[in-house]
Order: sequence, then C-alpha cells, then structure tokens
Amino acid sequence: MNIENKLIESVISGLQALYGQDVPAAQIQLQKTKKEFDGHLTLVVFPFLRMSKKGPEQTAEEIGAYLVANEPAIAGYNVIKGFLNLTIASATWIELLNTINADAQYGIVDADDNSPLVMIEYSSPNTNKPLHLGHVRNNLLGNALANIVKANGNKVVKTNIVNDRGIHICKSMLAWKLYGNGETPQSSGKKGDHLVGDYYVSFDKHYKAEVAALMEEKGMTKEEAEAASPLMAQAREMLLKWEQGDLEVRSLWEMMNGWVYEGFDKTYEKMGVSFDKIYYESDTYTVGRDKVLEGLANGVCYKKEDGSVWADLTAEGLDHKLLLRGDGTSVYMTQDIGTAKLRFDDYAINKMIYVVGNEQNYHFQVLSILLDKLGFDWGKDLVHFSYGMVELPEGKMKSREGTVVDADDLMEEMISTAKETSQELGKLDGLTQEEADNIARIVGLGALKYFILKVDARKNMTFNPKESIDFNGNTGPFIQYTYARIQSVLRKAADNGIVVPAELPTDIALSEKEEGLIQSVADFAAVVKQAGTDYSPSIIANYIYDLVKEYNQFYHDFSILREENEALKLFRLALSQNVAKVVRLGMALLGMEVPNRM
Repeated sequence: MNIENKLIESVISGLQALYGQDVPAAQIQLQKTKKEFDGHLTLVVFPFLRMSKKGPEQTAEEIGAYLVANEPAIAGYNVIKGFLNLTIASATWIELLNTINADAQYGIVDADDNSPLVMIEYSSPNTNKPLHLGHVRNNLLGNALANIVKANGNKVVKTNIVNDRGIHICKSMLAWKLYGNGETPQSSGKKGDHLVGDYYVSFDKHYKAEVAALMEEKGMTKEEAEAASPLMAQAREMLLKWEQGDLEVRSLWEMMNGWVYEGFDKTYEKMGVSFDKIYYESDTYTVGRDKVLEGLANGVCYKKEDGSVWADLTAEGLDHKLLLRGDGTSVYMTQDIGTAKLRFDDYAINKMIYVVGNEQNYHFQVLSILLDKLGFDWGKDLVHFSYGMVELPEGKMKSREGTVVDADDLMEEMISTAKETSQELGKLDGLTQEEADNIARIVGLGALKYFILKVDARKNMTFNPKESIDFNGNTGPFIQYTYARIQSVLRKAADNGIVVPAELPTDIALSEKEEGLIQSVADFAAVVKQAGTDYSPSIIANYIYDLVKEYNQFYHDFSILREENEALKLFRLALSQNVAKVVRLGMALLGMEVPNRM
C-alpha cells in the first residue's frame, strides 16, 4: 500500500467532483510536509487555480474539505497560502506499518530474467603498491553502488581492472632485483603488496639520489640529470623486455604480481568488497590496439606521418586524441577500449559504470565518444561515477615518497580505536573476548565506511579517524549502537514471553511522533530508488542517520516495555522492529554490518 498513490487518486476524484476537470496523476504534486507545519503530506494547489477560478486559500479549503469527507485516510487538514497540509489517519499509518512488517526485504527490488545488466568497475589498483586511503574510498563507493543498483531491480556484475604493466611496475621489479637480496613475503613476514610497495619507494629514493649526484658532480640541470639517469634507463629497458616477452623479466613480473594479488585478496576480504570478474591490463592493451586498428580501417581513426594513430573529436567539441604511439605501443585510452571489448564479449552489458576519481573526467568523456564510434551499444550512455579526492587532516598523500595511508594499517587502527573507545564507554562489558573482538571489528570498519559514504561522492573530503569513531552524531557507531539498543529491547520482550504479532489492529490512537516515525520508515523504499537514480550512496547514509535520530527521540519520550496499554506496547515493539530492519537493510546496502549487542 502506498499512501501517496491512494491520495493522488482521491485528489483526482475531488477535482472532477468539484470542478468537473480530469487531471493526470503527473500534475498532482504531493510532498512531505515541512516540520514547522502540522500534517504529513502537502498538496500544492497552484496548478488547479485555473480550473477552480478561485484564490489559492479557497481552492485548498475546498479540496481539503472534500478529502476529509470522502477519503478515510485523511484525518484533517490545514491551509498555508497555496499549500494544503494533510494529516493522515492513525489507522492508515498502522496499515502501512503492517505492509512493511510483512516484507522482510522492504524497499529492495529483485531482478528478473528481463532486468538490464549493469556492469560496475571499481578498485583499479596498480601492482606496484598496496591499497591506500584513496583506494578505500573507491572500493567502498563501488561496492555500495553495486548493492544499490542491484536493489533497484538490475542484474549487476562487479568488475576490477588491474593495472599490472607499465614503467611503474618495472620500477618495483628493478628495485627488488638490485636491492632485494632475494627477499620474499615469507622471509620478511610482510604482506606481498606491502613488500612490493616498499621497493617502489626504494626505487624513487635511489633515483632521486642519483639525479642529485648528477646535478652536483656533473653540473647538470634537473631535467638533464633525469634524462641521463642510468636507473631510469634500466627501468625503461626492463619495460621493453617485458613488451618483447623476455622470459626472465616475465618470470620476475609474475612472481612479484603474485605476491601483490595475495595481499590484495586479504585487504579486499577485510574491507568486505568482492568482484565477479577481474581483468588485467596485460591482457587488454593488445586487444585495444587491434580495435583501434579496426577503427583505422573503418575511417573512425587516422594515421599521422610518424605512424601514430589518432581520433579526431573536434566535431564533438574536443580535440585530437592519440590512441597508438608511432612505435605501435598503447596509451591508457587504448587499454580501456580493449577492456571494453573483452567485457562486451563476456557479458551482454546494458549499462557500464566506471567508479573513477574526478581527475579522469575528460578521459571518460573521450572514452564514451570513442566506444560509441567503435560500435559499442552502451558507449554513448556509459556512466563515469566521478568522485572527489580523500585527504587526511595533515594533507595529501604521495605513493612514491611512502607517505600514503595504507588501507590495511588504517583498518587495523580503526578496529583498535573502536575497541578502546567501546571499553572506555563500557559497551563491551560482559562479553567474551571473541564477541568483543567481533564487535570492535564491526564498529571500527563501520565507522570508517560510514564516514566516507555519508559524504556526497562528488566532493573532496577529509577523513578524520577520531571523528568517525564517535558514538554520538552522524557516525557509523551511533547508528550501530541504536540498532543494538533495539535488539536489546526486543530480546527483553521475548524473555518476558511477549510475542509481536505479524499484523497490528488499526484502532490504536497514535501520537504525532509515532506517525512520523512510520512515515520515515516507509520512506526507505523511495530513498533506495532515489539513490539508484542519482548513483548516490550518501542519500541512504544520511537517511539512516535521520531515521535513527528520530527513533532515539521516540525511545527517550515514550515507554515501550513499561507501557501499560498492551496494544500500544505491541505497536511500539513492532515499530522498533521495523526501524531496526530498515537500518540493517540500509547499512547492508552500504556494505556495513550492525551488531546485535553492544
């Protein structure tokens, strides 16, 4: 049952009865009543003044009087200028709560055989370093977006493209070969991605020292020293050998990438993200080259005198885009075309969403045009889910200098801080060590995820670990604690032999606060739909916070288990149960767990 739809039908009947006019449903504007006014839903009457031939207040009064007389769901109304504020009857709210209670997956729409297939790419790590805070935002956004798109009735495939080739990969390989003395993850006790990342930093330190020495000893400028660097020349030579399939270089590449993948898998598992299909740039760049050459033959691309291949995008208001260098090697755009080809071969994609930072906005504008020109049905409509950068209070991070915030270290720090904070507040009292450790994990990771996901993805953000772990305010722990509080109430009710009925009687008189809380719970379905339409996890995050805040006010103002009126007690338990259900479903869409005890 949808109250809005019921009211729209009644308004249409009223306009016909009052003014003899048939009005389409699209013309009926119903919105949530502003908090400073009485009522639940507000009808905008300005569109009907032409047919009523009266002022806005009189028109609203006539429609309001008709609805009270003819629609049992309306208990009363008031008029503020051209706005008709409608108060919904308690019985109607209880009917709605019964409907929500009967649906274990309220607000979630399942896909069927005819549902469109949406592919979502996120993560896109390099195999020369571990995942860091920037990757954390990418992964959490991508995972949440996949859950939300799926909850809107789509089939979803989650993919990752791993940047496993190029000069930056060779830098780590060369540094290990020169300075590693055969060190392995096993011999060092380090995660494989951390070990390889250390050698990426090591390369940069040696390279900078070499450049400084050339400048001092031979009087070179910085640019001359960088061009003359023997270390960089060795890295370029290694890349060339890799491109040529040199067995020794390829063997080293496979070994070190293997270390990294093992490390990535552990990080992804702890973060709670996963993929249905992983692609590798080492496989896609040659496919992209072939597709570009096909475009060259079809007149989509053109070749310059030096042998390089370009696309002319001036008709689309852009410039000329390089796709193949004169020596035949690929650029990033070519690799993305190759990846698209492989994905299109593997899946019947209806929509493609790329979760990539906003510094790549132009890249995806170009990619969309090129894919369309090269014959991909979804090319023109691809979605670049563009998000802002994440920084720490101290400022930006740099991989080469080893000043990034490592994802593994960050998660461990969040879990440790959650444990300390929970112990100080007495929230782990009476729990076993295993239970306490699990709650610390749930709360620590929930704090991290919620703090990142509550921010509009398009905005740059500063991640503050201390703020995120607070048990008050707009934080994950505040929401998780409220959920655990509701579970405690429900357990006490069960221990006292109280059984919450599957369906409540509709003759209970409710307070304004209780009616408003049902309305907030009911909003979840529309919120999930809006988050899917706008590709915005923050809509769900902030909705859950508002719902929990409202519930806590209700919990503070009203008795539940001590309520003497039995029907009212059961209603409040059912209401609490459904608030908890929506919180759990919403947090799950964001990739977060909620603890039953705290």
